[in-house]
Amino acid sequence: MTQKEIKIEGMTCHHCAMAVQRELAKLPRLTVNDVKIGSAVVSYDEGTVTMEQIRGAVEKAGYRTAGQLSA
Repeated sequence: MTQKEIKIEGMTCHHCAMAVQRELAKLPRLTVNDVKIGSAVVSYDEGTVTMEQIRGAVEKAGYRTAGQLSA
């Protein structure tokens, strides 16, 4: 399992964090360790989950990742 902190732009409140957590939790073999305004910490299986899928989940929640998402 790989652990990564993801910087997220556009979050302003607890409800934003909950929306991101909800979408990330839908990804298989990914555990949401922490979500707070501006970031999320996740653990995931690189063989199952891609950084593009993580980016897509954040965007589906209505936010965008900041910087490069690389392993």
